[in-house]
Order: sequence, then C-alpha cells, then structure tokens
Amino acid sequence: MHVALRQAETIRAAALKQAALAALDAARVRRPAALTIVIAGDATLRKLNREFLGIDAPTDVLSFPTARSGTSAEQKEYLGDVILSLARAKAQAKQGGHPLVDELRLLVIHGVLHLLGYDHDTPERQRRMWSAQARALRKVNASIEGPAI
Repeated sequence: MHVALRQAETIRAAALKQAALAALDAARVRRPAALTIVIAGDATLRKLNREFLGIDAPTDVLSFPTARSGTSAEQKEYLGDVILSLARAKAQAKQGGHPLVDELRLLVIHGVLHLLGYDHDTPERQRRMWSAQARALRKVNASIEGPAI
C-alpha cells in the first residue's frame, strides 16, 4: 500500500494504512490487495472532480477503482487510488469537533469502500456502506462513527 503525502503536514502514513486495512477487513476482503492513498489540496480535488465527474467544486475524497483483472492467488490485486483533500479534512474535523487523524481515517475508509464497489446512492446501499464504515472506524479506535450528515 502506497501513501503519498503531498502536503507539508505531520500525518502518520501508518494511521492511513491502518484505516485502509480496516476498511478491507470490514468489507470482508480476504484476498491480497494493494491501493494508493494520496493527500492533496483542494485545487487538485477540484480539478479531478471536474475532469472525471463533471462537478466544478472541491470535494473531500475521490476514489478511482481500476478495472478488475484476473490475478493469481499470490499476486496482490491493485484496487485503485484514493485521493483526499487535506483542506476539506481539516474543515470537517473542526466542524465535527474531532481530531484531524480521525477525519482522515474516515475519508480513507470511505474511499476504500468505494474502490470495493460500495456506494451510498440508495438508502439500502448507504446503510450497507455506513455499517461497513462504522465497523472499520471502531477497528481503528476512531473517536467518530461516520460522517456528520
């Protein structure tokens, strides 16, 4: 698992890796898997959001799953990339009154679940995704249980 920290912040990559692993566990993924987590700024997220989703605004997390291909049992399947906005994470942590690291954990977990095909576009799918998020957040001992919606 690769974590790219593009912002000058003291963010422990280990906490983000732990969150990604917790998301995989909450989704009951038992196969070897790999992914990339990138911490970027609002400008990068806005550009990607505009380019890929047609939304000209920054967002907190974007997930870019890779096309599934047949990998052998001993090879890690590359799931894709999770891109986080540090500025959005800071604002949301402040608004929610919880530590930045917990907001980043939530965003990583949320993004990884999207890589695995989870979504929140219907009430049932949202319930399933929020349940997996809550399991993963408990596993990493986060002070939050999910997004403050």
